[in-house]
Formats: sequence, structure tokens, C-alpha cells
Amino acid sequence: MAAEYKVYAIGPDGHIILRIDLVCDDDAAAKERARQLVDAHPIELWRGEDFLGRFEPLS
Repeated sequence: MAAEYKVYAIGPDGHIILRIDLVCDDDAAAKERARQLVDAHPIELWRGEDFLGRFEPLS
């Protein structure tokens, strides 16, 4: 069963600058999708109140 996830882009000051809602089959699929969304800002992935990871931009 698919789950709902929130992806947050984090600005240089540590505040959220963008939120993206995702629906994925599982945590692994959500993490892969979050990694694809990394651009100039770090990305945090959450499932409800559960923090699943932070993905940093490549230098």
C-alpha cells in the first residue's frame, strides 16, 4: 500500500523553502525519488513525523 511523504528543500538559513508531497510504494522508493529532487539545496524526507533522511547537493 502506498504511503504519503513530504520532501522539504532547506535554504541556507536552515528554513524550509519548498515542500513537495509524494506518494510512493515504500520508504526505499521515496528515498530514491527524494535523491532525484536534490538540486542546489539539501532535501529532507519525512513520512508523517518520521524523519527518513537528508540528501545533500553534490559539490
